[in-house]
Amino acid sequence: MKKILLLLLFTTSLFAQVERVEPPFWWSDMKLSNVQIMFYGKNIAQYDITTSNSMVIESIQKTENPNYVFVTINTKNTAAQDFVFSFSKNKKVAFTQNYSLKTRRENSALRKSYDASDVIYLIMPDRFANGNPNNDSDKSVTEKGNRELPGGRHGGDIDGIIKNLDYLKELGATALWPTPLNEDNDERHSYHGYGQSDVYKIDPRYGTNEDYVKLSAELHKRGMKNIMDYVTNHWGWKHWMYKDLPTYNWIHQFPGYSQSNYRMTTQFDTNASAIDTKNCMDGWFVPSMPDLNQSNPLVLNYLTQNAIWWIEYADLDGFRVDTYSYNDKEGISKWTKAITDEYPNFNIVGEVWMHDQAQMAYWQKDSKIGAIQNYNSYLPSVMDFTLHDAISSMFNEDNGSWDKGMIKAYENFTNDFLYPNPNKLLVFAENHDTQRFNEIYKNDFKKYQMAMTLIATVRGIPQIYYGSEIGMAGNKDKLGDADIRKDFPGGWNGDANNAFTKSGRTAEQAKFFDFSSKLFTWRKTKSVIHTGKTTHYIPENNVYVYFRHNDLESVMVVINNSPESKTFKTNRFQENISKYNSGKDILTDKSFDLKNDIQIEGKSVLILELK
Repeated sequence: MKKILLLLLFTTSLFAQVERVEPPFWWSDMKLSNVQIMFYGKNIAQYDITTSNSMVIESIQKTENPNYVFVTINTKNTAAQDFVFSFSKNKKVAFTQNYSLKTRRENSALRKSYDASDVIYLIMPDRFANGNPNNDSDKSVTEKGNRELPGGRHGGDIDGIIKNLDYLKELGATALWPTPLNEDNDERHSYHGYGQSDVYKIDPRYGTNEDYVKLSAELHKRGMKNIMDYVTNHWGWKHWMYKDLPTYNWIHQFPGYSQSNYRMTTQFDTNASAIDTKNCMDGWFVPSMPDLNQSNPLVLNYLTQNAIWWIEYADLDGFRVDTYSYNDKEGISKWTKAITDEYPNFNIVGEVWMHDQAQMAYWQKDSKIGAIQNYNSYLPSVMDFTLHDAISSMFNEDNGSWDKGMIKAYENFTNDFLYPNPNKLLVFAENHDTQRFNEIYKNDFKKYQMAMTLIATVRGIPQIYYGSEIGMAGNKDKLGDADIRKDFPGGWNGDANNAFTKSGRTAEQAKFFDFSSKLFTWRKTKSVIHTGKTTHYIPENNVYVYFRHNDLESVMVVINNSPESKTFKTNRFQENISKYNSGKDILTDKSFDLKNDIQIEGKSVLILELK
């Protein structure tokens, strides 16, 4: 009988062992010192929990699901150490779980983030380069590698990124934004990474958590930065927790699924109905992406700690946040503030895909528009989608008019007064969700030059999309997302064309790359572009002229969007050129006398450093 009881006790202990601990460890000397640790295991909530080493348990929270328990510990003024959680029943220890507080990197809290001095290079990791073919079809995930399938897994990985970082440096990029690298175990179309199934684990088809840490280290060796694409709004339907929710309202349920109406204006519309507002925020982005409930404190703590854990663990330099304005707006502001409180210099850009500057400005930190409703998102940066809208059409408008051609760019910047900090806006011609620029403009090199010149020289943080710098195109409208996310040529063994190398590029690829490299490399050292003031002039004859200037230097940018050569007098720009005699074009090294008329070819640019 005694043996049977011992066996039963031993069996119970085995079944109650902890299956998951999240976060898996923490750090001493963090501002976020009350850490809420989630323990997951079969019927784990039945146990009493204590700790060793005088570690203070602030609270223990259980939910209707007995497989979860949330334990908050107080790490304030506690040195880095290992300690033990004991799980007891009837005053007898059934099992234990080790936990660690680690030592932070020196000056970790004051890490420098990305800003207007950077050029961000956006990639789809699965489509960039396959550095390790052995991980293409990891046994732990459902979808295996199949490069023949446009929407399948093609095998790009972290190792492939690392092997081509020198290419990015040569291009002039200073920061890398990969789309999400965490595990996405959907049966198909998992390559984009936005339906995450484990947010503490790098997808094994990309590599390991250690490989991700190595990516940051390799970027930092080159003076470059690592930006994580973070998703707060939703997970994938294959997320391990969705299969066994901690609590019914961990996700938004109606019950079950309800589609978002995508009308983000309901977040601030004073005339909006309550049901429309709810369906925007609480509705699911797509049926395969359960919508997270940030108004649940357990969810908000979980997301906040996960974000900080990745920053600290992988030595990250910034975030881009997917579908930012679909979140519960009060919850996401608390999430954002907690991160920037922990890291005061940390930049976060939110995807606020709207088409009106006032509506986008609402979401930037310290917005006067948001303040009307006593709202502050604490979000440092938003994406300049109205500029993107203009770029997507204006270079095909040869004849400038009241609302066509370069006036679209001018009018975009006239609304900068709406933003608390326009210099922190992300400026871009395209991204992984939009039509490819070179598809819209049929690989017209002159139009590419105009667009890249614009985003490289206006206020804000320029972002470029992988492959456009070698002329890559792709038709989203006809062939879907996979066509704008094609494999980078040369990223796979056996590729006939290797655009990563000078010798491997075609003449057309070299033309695009050489221009891009010259432009973005020049930009690296030009503080007048990073932080200078802007003065622009109403376009005439579809020619847009603006100056970036400070007390020490000035750059004059001329974009002629007319197909015809134009000559213009310089006396109109006296307020910006009065103390200068000449300007040297950084692209051609040609000098221009500022006292004379300036001639510019059709569909071309001048970037003049004034002397």
